[in-house]
Amino acid sequence: MALGMIEVYGFATAIVVADAMAKAAEVKVVAIDKNKPAGGDSARVPLVRAIKIEGSAAAVDAALLVGKAEAEKRELYITHKVIARQSDDIEWFAHLSALGKDKLR
Repeated sequence: MALGMIEVYGFATAIVVADAMAKAAEVKVVAIDKNKPAGGDSARVPLVRAIKIEGSAAAVDAALLVGKAEAEKRELYITHKVIARQSDDIEWFAHLSALGKDKLR
């Protein structure tokens, strides 16, 4: 099982990117997390969202490319990363969310 993470600016962008990735490949969205950027409230878009997905390495790779393109259309892409074979400890962390009760089921 591979873990994919992509960071984007803004809540709406995160939802659109998560939707595009889920439709593009056989992946599961496991969490959408939030984080304030270094510039805080003075940043152009003051909220960073990390979308975490799981699936085969090929599916995660394909989904992240679609997600990156979707975020870049809006000029709200930050970065992304794939962990091809996550350890059990990392898998546990992938399902954590700073949103608490809003964590995906």
